[in-house]
Amino acid sequence: MSDQDPAAWMTIGELARRTGVSTDLLRAWERRYGLLAPRRTTTNRRLYSGSDALRVSLMQRYLAAGVPAAAAAERVCATTITVDVGAGPAIAPHEVAAAHAELRTALDAFEETAAQRVLERLFAAHSRLAVVRDVLLPYLRELGDRWEAGSIDVAQEHFASTFAEARFMAMARGWDRGPGPRALLACPAGERHTFGLTAFGIALHARGWRIVYLGADTPAAMVAAAADTVPPDLVVLAAVSPARFDDERAALRTLATRWSCRFAGAGASDATSARLGGRHLAEDPITAATIVAAG
Repeated sequence: MSDQDPAAWMTIGELARRTGVSTDLLRAWERRYGLLAPRRTTTNRRLYSGSDALRVSLMQRYLAAGVPAAAAAERVCATTITVDVGAGPAIAPHEVAAAHAELRTALDAFEETAAQRVLERLFAAHSRLAVVRDVLLPYLRELGDRWEAGSIDVAQEHFASTFAEARFMAMARGWDRGPGPRALLACPAGERHTFGLTAFGIALHARGWRIVYLGADTPAAMVAAAADTVPPDLVVLAAVSPARFDDERAALRTLATRWSCRFAGAGASDATSARLGGRHLAEDPITAATIVAAG
């Protein structure tokens, strides 16, 4: 079963309003049958997902059909239920290639409006997370390669990067709102490549999480200070260079003793993450957000 609504995390009161089942009965179903699977935040607050709402709806259907409560709950718990808020199907390679060619032509010539039209066409046909995953992030990697190879100049690279950054941050508006778990995102000291981290935050927010975004070049001490102010359920640090993690190894290890930490980006690895006391997010940012949200 799947639900096309993103179904952000909700309190039991919100779940009751959505399903029409009283909070007392929801608690009873959770206690007696394990029907619901709430997530607990660092403050021990219970939050319920779209999958929980679907379980309640299915439970109601069985009860309406005359199935006893215990048997109905057993059937619901045996049913695989997921909430589909993923990035959507992959964009066809030929469409990606065409979009990249159009973006190169427009942005190399400093034509922002033409580049925006390319994105508008893509967003009209595909989910925004699919566009980020399949078009924008690969384009930005290619942009860096072209700059290193000398095929574009600094002005062209800066213009294209600024264009992409503005679009990413537009998608990030309001990502601190909602009742869901909180993720604190940052790049370690000296790291200025933020696109992957921002994309991860956008995707994680789409799955009901609240985002506190510190951005580029954030020393571990500043990450810790922010975590003390707004206690996160998860801290994610991303870097392109392994040196960014090594430079603050002791401080990052201390951070990981206090908070659940994940390490991402080309500079992270299973070994590096283990040394720092956290876990490695090896997948692309959109897939990584799906895995984190799934618990």
